[in-house]
Amino acid sequence: MFGYLQKKGIELTKVCICCIYIICTVYIHCTCYLQKRGVVLNINISNTSTIPLYEQIKNQIQNQILDSTLEQGDGLPSIRNFAKELKVSIITIKRAYEELEKEGFIETVAGKGTFVSMKNKDRLREIALYEIENKLEVVIKQAKSAGITLDEGIEIFKSIYEEV
Repeated sequence: MFGYLQKKGIELTKVCICCIYIICTVYIHCTCYLQKRGVVLNINISNTSTIPLYEQIKNQIQNQILDSTLEQGDGLPSIRNFAKELKVSIITIKRAYEELEKEGFIETVAGKGTFVSMKNKDRLREIALYEIENKLEVVIKQAKSAGITLDEGIEIFKSIYEEV
């Protein structure tokens, strides 16, 4: 793909490449090439998921920030361009960005764009751990009500952790 674009004289630093694979017409995989420092932002969205699209996008950007795929100061695509590349509504991207900004993961500078927050990474990790703890609390309550022991729960957790 890159070779083809170069032969056509298209400058890769100014192109957001979107590879769309539709499996059963409902699963979309999109890879956007960001201009800042050659950062690649991989976003996978599924129309069949029970998780709303904005939340799928938000979670994946958040994870890429926490695992340092996206670093402090890296630019994100504009809302309009990102929506166009993912083939979703501008409102979907706007909501994902608003949620990320509210949680301190990104910052928007008027007239300049949206960037990964320069805030302390430890604080961002702490926020993520707090959210995970809340979600685990719900799951643990469900497991207890289903009669699952702590050892069984830990084994399930380990099994899923190794698969992912």
